[in-house]
Amino acid sequence: MKTYSSILPGAVLLLAAALFLRYAPQWDSFSAFVGIYPYVVWVAGVLLGWRFNRSRLVFAVLVLALGDQALLRYFPAGSGGDTFNPVVFGAVAFLLPINLAAISLITERGFGTPRGLARLGLILIQLVLVAWIIRPEQAERASWLDWPIFEIGVTGWTPLPQPALLAFVGAFILLAVRFLLHRSAIESGFVWATAAAFFGLHAGEGGITSTVYLSTAGFILVIAVIETSYSMAYRDELSGLPARRALNEALLQLGSGYAVAMVDVDHFKKFNDEYGHDVGDQVLRMVASRLLAVSGGGKAFRYGGEEFTVIFSGKSAEEALPHLETVRRLIERSSFALRGKGRPRKKPPKPKATSRPRKEVSVTVSVGVAEPDRRHTTPDQVIKAADKALYRAKKGGRNQIQT
Repeated sequence: MKTYSSILPGAVLLLAAALFLRYAPQWDSFSAFVGIYPYVVWVAGVLLGWRFNRSRLVFAVLVLALGDQALLRYFPAGSGGDTFNPVVFGAVAFLLPINLAAISLITERGFGTPRGLARLGLILIQLVLVAWIIRPEQAERASWLDWPIFEIGVTGWTPLPQPALLAFVGAFILLAVRFLLHRSAIESGFVWATAAAFFGLHAGEGGITSTVYLSTAGFILVIAVIETSYSMAYRDELSGLPARRALNEALLQLGSGYAVAMVDVDHFKKFNDEYGHDVGDQVLRMVASRLLAVSGGGKAFRYGGEEFTVIFSGKSAEEALPHLETVRRLIERSSFALRGKGRPRKKPPKPKATSRPRKEVSVTVSVGVAEPDRRHTTPDQVIKAADKALYRAKKGGRNQIQT
């Protein structure tokens, strides 16, 4: 589900751009929209990147804007004579995918840092190089931009020069691998932004077509950053569960009948003190993965610290008990091996045998459950009642459920 949610926005926006170019030119407001669309995207990208300290977004938007302006100036649609410059087209088509792939690899270091300024300098150097290579006396040096690597028939389906086509293929492979490894909205955004840039250049028309596609590439990245920021606010990065803010909104949507369970990891401080915070994080991930699979329509949230919350909408506390008991026993029976320094986070296809004994620790949870009644009428009051039940479970010996 996470993979599909990451892929969908970029695919929809790219399809929307294609349909817009197919059907919108007959609209009276078409030219006006196309005139402001790229500037809205560029400004939004820069402001959003600055506000959320997303330097990758700013650099990508800058590269796309420079490519669009170069094409508008030297390769306008239906142009001829002195304005037509195929060297610019070849340079933009070659540099755009390389830059987008390179920007996807960098870490967020801010704009005013030495690294941020160096990256900006590299982009400006490329601008100077393009301005230099399009001069008539540099025609021989610019010929490599259209160097025939394969037979013409192999790439005859696209006006892109073969070096540029290879650059796009390499960028797609790199970006696809990064997405498969990380599966985040921003990595998906770079894949679809590169696809949008490819379609804009593949059209070979310049003008409105390239502007709409390159602007859409920037729009895709803007949406990806918004989606990432939303996910950071509403999803707990450590456990992967919805976070406290998502819980607060879910509580507002509850009807009159529901049950709330507060779940606490027993002796969690001992894990941190004896084994370190890394092991404590492993414990939280394991418990979260079990709670994520709770049956009975329960939805788990990270409440904070070592506490979790499970909401059962439309169920009483008594109806929720069997499902919580199943999870409690599942956690109790789970074999939790301490992760060594050299142990990978994910189990490899062929684990290497080792003679070292694996140290295992037991993990249990205590649970308190409550439902609305005459004394507890609001979700906040029900949570407090579940907290008191949780305290009774801990005082009663832990590893149990109390109502």
